[in-house]
Amino acid sequence: MTAAHDGASAKGQVAAYFDLDKTVIAKASMAAFRGPLYSGGLLDRRALVRAAFAQIVYLHLGAAEHRQARIREVILTLSRGWSAERVGVIVEEALERVVEPIIYAEAMDLIDTHREAGHRVVIVSASPEEIVLPLARHLGVTEAIASRAALDARGRYTGEMAFYAYGPYKAEALRRHAAEHGVDLAESYAYSDSYTDVPMLESVGHPVAVNADRVLGRLARERGWESRHFNSPVRLRDRVRGHVRVSPPVVAISLGACVIGAAALVLGWWLGSNARVRRSG
Repeated sequence: MTAAHDGASAKGQVAAYFDLDKTVIAKASMAAFRGPLYSGGLLDRRALVRAAFAQIVYLHLGAAEHRQARIREVILTLSRGWSAERVGVIVEEALERVVEPIIYAEAMDLIDTHREAGHRVVIVSASPEEIVLPLARHLGVTEAIASRAALDARGRYTGEMAFYAYGPYKAEALRRHAAEHGVDLAESYAYSDSYTDVPMLESVGHPVAVNADRVLGRLARERGWESRHFNSPVRLRDRVRGHVRVSPPVVAISLGACVIGAAALVLGWWLGSNARVRRSG
């Protein structure tokens, strides 16, 4: 990777925007926490089994807009009533155990390279901030863009999203982040596995397809974008803890109430499937 050594171009700072699922970690983050969410009483046994199946689908077929459209209405209903605080506690308690085995060593190498070059490093994910923010902190990353659920007065999910960091909305959030922090997008980098992140990749001067799905892989070849494949897990306790300082709280970037959508693709798949079973039962 060719990087500006002082972390800035002639116009502004350089940033590296990393998608999370299948780019920094080997699984969909929501699916990775299905066990702790089940143990914490938020998922029943039937949903747990479908979560495992959905993870296989996600790994081999990737994201698809038509799947998003099918599950959107279902997930808005099924997520209603979940306590955001309870989800946060479950994630924090299970974070190291769940995440450590699925972090890509190659992703951490890139994060280190960007950090050493003085670049801002930002995690960008459609998953909810209750998962993304502590996970980013665990990686030593201090900034993140994530989906944000709308909450009622009791701090419970209303079944709607205040912000959904997906597709063009994720790219819009990235551009807003760049404008607010003086980032030169023409000199910056973005990494993702999914063609649904093409708007994000198109927003920077150095788009990189990582573990690309079939559509993104073809597009990357057509456009001459760099492509990489990550496949080596690493344990942060052995690799990072010795030379990365404890990070300050992650800064969550959002655009406010701009779209209603699913909290995360994989959560929608398996909860949507569970709802259909209940209706037919």
